[in-house]
Amino acid sequence: MIILIKLIIAHFIGDFLLQPKLWVKEKENRKAKSNKLYLHIFIHGLLTLLILWDCNNWLLALLLMLSHGIIDTIKLYVQKESNKSNWFLIDQVLHIISILGLWVIFFKPELNFISGSENTFFWVYAAALLFITIVSGIVMRELMSDWSKALNESHDESLNNAGKYIGMLERLFVFVFVVTANWEGIGFLLAAKSVFRFGDLKESKDRKLTEYILIGTLLSFGIAIATGMLVLKLISK
Repeated sequence: MIILIKLIIAHFIGDFLLQPKLWVKEKENRKAKSNKLYLHIFIHGLLTLLILWDCNNWLLALLLMLSHGIIDTIKLYVQKESNKSNWFLIDQVLHIISILGLWVIFFKPELNFISGSENTFFWVYAAALLFITIVSGIVMRELMSDWSKALNESHDESLNNAGKYIGMLERLFVFVFVVTANWEGIGFLLAAKSVFRFGDLKESKDRKLTEYILIGTLLSFGIAIATGMLVLKLISK
């Protein structure tokens, strides 16, 4: 399991920390003709070898490079301006699946996952901190890109389906708080929503901005909760 965590960290660093926006724009414009695409792919292979710190894993690094390149190239040719956020998520899911598949093929892991150790704790916390500080910010930006554009539109007072997703997130958080016996979290959630809803009543013209901020807050809150719960689950093995 520790190797899988390292591979995921390498992916996060390569896809989010070491990929400037200019590279992304150039790849979208030039697609397979972009030099940045191949540099990006090479960086992923190099990061794999550096984090695993074993040149004997060169074949794994090569296959990860190839799979990453294929997935990125497909995304560049099939995504459109209207579905970028969807393809961002599909792209990341496919990358994680390819990492999982190659990890299973090369290392044939047992199903009891990890045994607690200081080294394991370090890599688990490193992956979690990288995810909640760098990766999740980009994920939220992509997920909310359509609503971000809608803020500048004045023909509608509310964001599309905003109430639906706010309700879903609220119920999900309440469920998590109940099953984990963290009742105080429900009070915090109610207090946070009350503050934003007061803004709705005070300035109805700012309703879209209020909904946007509330959804962003709930998403950020949820990502942090899920990540924390996963870390606790992993280190308790």
